[in-house]
Amino acid sequence: MQEYNFIHSCIRVMDLEKSLDFYKGAFNLKESKRKDFPEDKFTLVYLTDAEENFELELTYNYDQEEPYTIGNGYSHIAVSVDDLETSHKEHIEAGYNVGELRSLSDSSSGYYFITDPDGYRVEVIGK
Repeated sequence: MQEYNFIHSCIRVMDLEKSLDFYKGAFNLKESKRKDFPEDKFTLVYLTDAEENFELELTYNYDQEEPYTIGNGYSHIAVSVDDLETSHKEHIEAGYNVGELRSLSDSSSGYYFITDPDGYRVEVIGK
């Protein structure tokens, strides 16, 4: 079987600058590339972490007037962090929409959820 490498995941956003501020501020992501398509009325912005193995693609459609319907099939994006408790505290102090710290019954790593400006949830998991 072929080997596959995941390269990016895409979400659609209503306010590109607000979303960029969120993902850069909350997760220290950096913009790796931007592609504007004015004739087609959309912009793609790719964000990546320090390892640059995977990107989050933010799609901004110029004419979108209503918030996107996330639906009941989407669940979340996940990231890991070395110090979960400190991360949780920093996200709360920054004023983000942050859930409580939790852990599964099998005593695996703890986690919490943070919600972006468009309602997408990001799970933050302790390493």
